[in-house]
Amino acid sequence: MKHTKGFSLIELMIVVAIIGILTSVAMSFFGDNVIASNRSEGRAALTETAASLEKCKSLYGAYNAGACNVGSPVMSDTNYYSIDTTTSRNATTFTLTATPAGPQVNDSACTAMTLTNTGIKGGSPAANECW
Repeated sequence: MKHTKGFSLIELMIVVAIIGILTSVAMSFFGDNVIASNRSEGRAALTETAASLEKCKSLYGAYNAGACNVGSPVMSDTNYYSIDTTTSRNATTFTLTATPAGPQVNDSACTAMTLTNTGIKGGSPAANECW
C-alpha cells in the first residue's frame, strides 16, 4: 500500500469553507464598528455648531442672528452627517439634529442625534447608543 504525503481535495475544500465562514463573520463585525466609530464625527459636528451658536448669542443676543453665518443644514467634514438647526421663535433656545448621510445611513442603532442649548444630548432610538 502506497502512502502519499499532502492534502486531499476534500480536506482543502473544508479549510477553504472554514476560512470563508470566519471571514464573513469578521467582516460583519468590522462594518458595525466602522459605522459606530463614524458617530464621533456627528458628535463633533454637533458640538462645533453649538459652539458657533453660543458665540453668536454672546455677540448678538440671539441664536439666529444673520451675521453669525451658522447655516442650516450643515454637512460634517466627511459628509457622514447633516446638521439641522431649529431655534425658538424668539431665538433664545436651539436644538441641533444630526441626521446620518452617505454610507452612515445604514446606522440603525442611531438614526439621529440631538443637542440643545442647555447641553441635553439625545438620540433616536436610544441616546446611550448615540452619545
